[in-house]
Amino acid sequence: MDEERALYIVRAGEAGAIERVLRDYSDKHRATFKFESTDEDKRKKLCEGIFKVLIKDIPTTCQVSCLEVLRILSRDKKVLVPVTTKENMQILLRLAKLNELDDSLEKVSEFPVIVESLKCLCNIVFNSQMAQQLSLELNLAAKLCNLLRKCTDRKFINDIKCFDLRLLFLLSLLHTDIRSQLRYELQGLPLLTQVLESAFSIKWTDEYESAIDHNGPPLSPQETDCAIEALKALFNVTVDSWKVHKESDSHQFRVMAAVLRHCLLIVGPTEDKTEELHSNAVNLLSNVPVSCLDVLICPLTHEETAQEATTLDELPSNKTAEKETVLKNNTMVYNGMNMEAIHVLLSFMEKRIDKGSSYREGLTPVLSLLTECSRAHRNIRKFLKDQVLPPLRDVTNRPEVGSTVRNKLVRLMTHVDLGVKQIAAEFLFVLCKERVDSLLKYTGYGNAAGLLAARGLLAGGRGDNWYSEDEDTDTEEYKNAKPNINLITGHLEEPMPNPIDEMTEEQKEYEAMKLVNMLDKLSRPCH
Repeated sequence: MDEERALYIVRAGEAGAIERVLRDYSDKHRATFKFESTDEDKRKKLCEGIFKVLIKDIPTTCQVSCLEVLRILSRDKKVLVPVTTKENMQILLRLAKLNELDDSLEKVSEFPVIVESLKCLCNIVFNSQMAQQLSLELNLAAKLCNLLRKCTDRKFINDIKCFDLRLLFLLSLLHTDIRSQLRYELQGLPLLTQVLESAFSIKWTDEYESAIDHNGPPLSPQETDCAIEALKALFNVTVDSWKVHKESDSHQFRVMAAVLRHCLLIVGPTEDKTEELHSNAVNLLSNVPVSCLDVLICPLTHEETAQEATTLDELPSNKTAEKETVLKNNTMVYNGMNMEAIHVLLSFMEKRIDKGSSYREGLTPVLSLLTECSRAHRNIRKFLKDQVLPPLRDVTNRPEVGSTVRNKLVRLMTHVDLGVKQIAAEFLFVLCKERVDSLLKYTGYGNAAGLLAARGLLAGGRGDNWYSEDEDTDTEEYKNAKPNINLITGHLEEPMPNPIDEMTEEQKEYEAMKLVNMLDKLSRPCH
């Protein structure tokens, strides 16, 4: 009945009546995502009627009501089949200010129409293969980039930016050709990076360093949503960019990595939004060529260096290992380098482990990223080794027992998911400079057997990659316990009592004869 009444008014009514009936329909069905198949034809006709109204000269408020109902109806894939035409797509492009003739976004009153039009396009492109083909024909990606350039520096039109980015993400997800077009023809990498800079209000202090205000306010919900959509679109654009072929590419990826470092060091409006923001940053960092990830760490400023020296002097002289890593004014410092971003990644990884589910989707990206960073960058590897595999002191418990990051990663080495246990083992192996003896010290032979068998290293040795020959010293506690450590389990075991000590001479003689008889049977030829 709702569709019948709305259709009647849309066909015969004037703008005011159309606006009222469609607003009522929108309010009633705002949360509707499943529709009755019996009213399918009526919904198709209502869609067609709305498009006919949208080509008329009607008030802005009526346009918004029409587009809100069209957005709701576009959730039904079957309804879209007859209405997804080139003419109807062009109507939405015009209302979204995506025509190349539109030079500016000056009329604030038109912003709700632009936003609703973009929302409709998102639904239609996602749900209709015909719309996806028409998007290529109408060069929608180029039009979206053009609109994005108009609003890059206009913070009060974040909604337009957000849905423009969401549509770019959908197009680049659904069409590999559009990924290539965005990457090379439309200069999508610098454009989307600039969107992130704007969302984060980045102020550069050096070529690849930004100012971080640890006491500043969190990102607003709108800025966070824009940043997340830009990160997802950038992921699609850079999905095949592991190798850098030109110096300009290297510079652009370093700028993007520096922006992502800034992203890791700020927070969103809620804890969940912060985790979503950081998760998308981790996914995108996985696409950055590993040679460009050196910007995730940076040398300390003169002031920070002086603070670090003061802190080091305050530490007792016998705390040699602990003096390597210092936390001063919320800054994680290691070997004269600012390691805040790496520490955030490590904390993010531990949170994902603690969740205990969806390891393949949620944990493997950050583990892979940390593994590649450790393999390529010595300071990152040494810092992570210091945090994850500190010098062993207490070896009374098995390596997989406990609540430290090392314990959690060792438990993952025997996980049922092959991909998860492989990347967890690989990460620890790289932290040990791919030396089998060092890995076994921290994990035990039983936990490491899978990795060593896959690498052909069950007999010992080291991996194929070269690492610096810095010292890996053992603590006195470990040296004293080492002779009694069980190599299979990786922990200290009390010496087992000798069962022969408690036997009488007759029992010893009986057991010896049993052994002689068994050896005799084994030595006889088979008949």
